[in-house]
Parts: sequence; C-alpha cells; structure tokens
Amino acid sequence: MNTPFLLSIFYQFFWVLLISLMAIGGYFMFRKFLKSLPKADGKSELDWQNHYIQKTLHLWNSDQKLLLNDLVSPVPELFRDVAKQKIAGKIGEIALQHHASKMTEAYIIEGYILATPKRDHKWLIQTLKKKNIDLKPYEHLLD
Repeated sequence: MNTPFLLSIFYQFFWVLLISLMAIGGYFMFRKFLKSLPKADGKSELDWQNHYIQKTLHLWNSDQKLLLNDLVSPVPELFRDVAKQKIAGKIGEIALQHHASKMTEAYIIEGYILATPKRDHKWLIQTLKKKNIDLKPYEHLLD
C-alpha cells in the first residue's frame, strides 16, 4: 500500500464523517425550528411550554423541585435542561387543567410520564421504582 492510497482513504473517511455529523446536527436544529413555529393559535410549542411554567411557578416548593431534578437525573447532562423544561411545562399544563392551588406529587409524576417519549418508558419506570413511587395510579399512562 502506498501513501497516496492511504491518504485518499483518510480523506474519504473524513468527508463521510463530516457530512454525517453535519446532517445529525441539522436534524436536531430543524426539530427545534419546527417547535418554534407558531401553530393555529399563534403560539408555538415552546411558547406554550414557557407559558405553563410561568403560570405555575409559584405552586412549586423546594421539595418538589428536588423531585423533578431527581427524575431528570438519568438524562444525559447535555440534554437535561431541555428535558427538565419540557417536563415542567407538561406538569404546569396538567396543574392548570386541574385548577390546582398547589403542586402535588401526582401532577409531577403524571407530567413526567406524559412528557417522556414512549421509547424511554423503560428507564422512566426504573427511575420511579428507585424512588419507591407506586405506579398503579399511572398504569393507564404507561400503555
């Protein structure tokens, strides 16, 4: 094997890797762009998420915030803030639907389950079991 041949293989590998990484990054940027587009009501998914968080922020106490932090701890650190914000938005939406005067563990668990993609429910169940949380009231959400 001669040096120019090895060099050309290296260049080909480099370009395939570069294009693949750019495509993956573009995919995630495009998903974020779609979430920021306004829907028929004039607000985007991210706008509604922030709205629910702001409307229910006063309902949270420190123990409930710690519970939320514990629930999102299995999420890789790079994505943890985004996951926590999405889950907190869903919890806020549920609390507002029930006209809650205070945040409860039931709202937190229900929002955590609903905001988590179905493909991740295996890890979600493991996390809830580690926290000794009874899953019976939430079985209908886990199907």
